[in-house]
Order: sequence, then C-alpha cells, then structure tokens
Amino acid sequence: MSGAVLALVSLAGGVPERASLEALTLARRLATASGAPLEAVIVADGSVAPSAAAALSGAGVTTAVVVDHASLTVDQPDGWAAAVAQVVESRGPAAVVGPGTERGNELLARVAARMDLPMAANCISVEPGDRYRLTRQRWAGSLLEDCWLDAPTRLITVAPNAVPVEAVDGSPAPAIVSFAPTLTDADLAVHVTSREASERGGVSLGDAKVVIGGGRGVGSSEGFADLEELAGLLGGAVGGSRVVTSAGWRPHADQIGQTGLRIAPDIYIACGISGAIQHIVGCKAAKHILAINTDAEAPIMGVADYAVIGDLHTVLPAISAEIRRRGAGRA
Repeated sequence: MSGAVLALVSLAGGVPERASLEALTLARRLATASGAPLEAVIVADGSVAPSAAAALSGAGVTTAVVVDHASLTVDQPDGWAAAVAQVVESRGPAAVVGPGTERGNELLARVAARMDLPMAANCISVEPGDRYRLTRQRWAGSLLEDCWLDAPTRLITVAPNAVPVEAVDGSPAPAIVSFAPTLTDADLAVHVTSREASERGGVSLGDAKVVIGGGRGVGSSEGFADLEELAGLLGGAVGGSRVVTSAGWRPHADQIGQTGLRIAPDIYIACGISGAIQHIVGCKAAKHILAINTDAEAPIMGVADYAVIGDLHTVLPAISAEIRRRGAGRA
C-alpha cells in the first residue's frame, strides 16, 4: 500500500468538471492531514487526458494516472470500473475520492463491487486515522450522518456543491503515468449508444452565477418570458420546480431539486415556488436566495435571505425595467 490519496477526475470539454475539483479539494485536505501524497486518475478519452493532466496545475496533485486503452471511452461504465479497480490495485492508495455525481457514484459503486470494498457516498468531511471518520449527507441532504469507514482502501464520493473548490498556488503540473488496463469484451459490452444535446443556449444551470427559478405560480410556459428577460439582463439561467417540468412548461433538464439539478449560484431568485423540501435540496447550496411569492407563509420563506411579497409578473418586469434604466444611465 502506497498510502496515497487517489482522486477521480472526470472531464467536460477537456477540462476537469467542477464536481471533480470539489473532490480534489477534499482529497487534498485528506492527503495533507494524513501526510500522504495526492494522486489522480483521469476519466476521459485518451486523446484529451494528457492535456487535462496539465490542467491540474495548482491542485497539489503529484502524479496523474492516464488510462490508455484503445477501445475504452467515457461511456463504458464497466470498462472504467475495471480500469480504475486495476489502477487501485497497482497504486495501492489508502483512499479513493471521487465526485458525487451520477457518473462518479456509479463508477465507485462498481469499483466497490469488483473489489469487495465498502463505499461512502456524498461526504462533506473526512478525518483520517485507523478508521476514517466521515460526515456525509443522507436523505437528499436533509440529514447529516457521522460515521466510521474501516477498509483496506476507503472509497469515498463528495456531495456536489458541498465543498468549495480550493486551489494550491504554485503547485506544478503532475507527473503523467500511462496505465494500460486489461479489459475483456464483457467489460466493454455496456455503453451509451447516443446522446441528445440540450437545446439550451447560453449559461448552463450548473455554472450560472444567477439562477431564476419558476414554480406553479408562474402560471404557464408563456409566463416564463418574464424570468427569461431578467435572466438575460443578469447573465443568468432559468430553471423550474418539478411541478413545472411535470406540466410540460419547461424541459426536465431545467428541473431544480432532489430529482433534478443541484445548483450553487451566487443568487437564486425563486419565483412562485412554494418551497417543498425536494426543491430546497436542489437550491440550498446557493449563496443567497431571494423569494418572490404572493404567499408570505410559503415554506420557501423559511430558507430565503430576502423576500418580496407580491405577484412575480409585476415584480420581475419592474426589476428588469430598473436594470435597464440604470444601464442606460451609465451609458
């Protein structure tokens, strides 16, 4: 056993995803606390992985393991599980830390099954020792659990938007180690055959600093025009509650909540949203929440930093008009 902490890094557009950077941050804290080196294994098509390793400059990673297999793509979960399991057996880390995304949880769960190891999902803090002490989110983030993880290699995923990304200034690019896994036809049999690109343009919900969310109170799909107008002025994105997507007013990709996206903008403006716990799970990582609702007793008011009691179709156009007026004044 090398005793290193190994971080799983997934790529989006050739660069590490935010969730992977969050996992790297927690992995680095764990490595520092235990006096161990921080390594990474890059989950990507081989053609872009080497350049992505250079993107890990400033992350404190000493070694980046690049999986090299001509038939392996990011859309083959069993293949990646086999590859990562072989990397773990080769490198002998004390812990493997991955992003708590659907892909990250699925990948480490498959690795755990292959290696007969336990896995702790959705962690927000880890204390090293003979047994790791973990704090993790349960019940969609409504409960925090303190627990112990005891295993030859600890497999951990990090709850999305729960660990702020921290960079290490002056940290050099990691050394690159190529790893050729041995994969069978069965490992490569399960794969994604196609993907449907989102029709959304502009800023994505996951990356937006400003998110405008609409609920039942918006009234219709046409009612989202006021939200779109304000989002355009603020450089933000528009999302909706489950009720909205179930009614067909917005696509499912726009859903914010337990069964949708979990967002972490600088400000979330919740318009006509009552605030069911399933929705709060998706937006509670926002730095600030502004609720606009005609019901002063709506549950969303209990988590909002600011509130406007009124009709969103009156309030939002007024806000947009004021933004335009101030913009014209500066011009």
